Amino acid sequence: MTAPATTDSEYDEIPAAPDEGGRAPASRYGVLALAIMLVVGLLLGYAGGLLTPRITRPGDASVEAGFARDMTTHHAQAVEMSLIAYRSATLPEVRQIAVDIATGQQGEIGAMQTWLREWGLSPTGSKPPMSWMSDGATVKDGLMPGMATPQQMTALRNAQGIEVDRQFLTLMYDHHLGGIHMIDAALGATDNAEVLRVANTMKATQQTELNNLRQLQAQAKG
Repeated sequence: MTAPATTDSEYDEIPAAPDEGGRAPASRYGVLALAIMLVVGLLLGYAGGLLTPRITRPGDASVEAGFARDMTTHHAQAVEMSLIAYRSATLPEVRQIAVDIATGQQGEIGAMQTWLREWGLSPTGSKPPMSWMSDGATVKDGLMPGMATPQQMTALRNAQGIEVDRQFLTLMYDHHLGGIHMIDAALGATDNAEVLRVANTMKATQQTELNNLRQLQAQAKG
């Protein structure tokens, strides 16, 4: 998922809020710049996966393969929601966290897809989604834990003004909760060092973002 390769001066001119982490605020980037960032993140994820030694290769029905496939799908929706928020949200802080989520999760998608190629596995497996989870989690209406429904995605795309911020923050908060549930399941079932490393990083990042999303929800209430 990449952003449209066009610039949009309307979004570029939104005043930027100071960023304590030293990162350039989202409003300094045009849509083309964000698209480049997403591609770079994806390539870095691929490179990280390629450079990791493989002693054993998980099989098609393994926890590791299921996690990589399902979390790729889960992440892809987060990237899509974040791109909508980046383009249309009102608060600069919301647009900044949208950039962070989109670029971070795009890089993780690259890493997980590299695992599958290195393991000699296809991006889609023979088992149903979520069948790798030991707690019996199921896909409801074709959606994994925390994922937005098609109706919610349509509402987000059609929202205007501060309503974009509010809908995005609510949907992404639930999305992260579902993602952490999936990550915990993988952490409890794998001994693959690289999967453990990336999954732990994902969890720490999403927990931090949950706190930030909660704070921004209070701000967006006005």
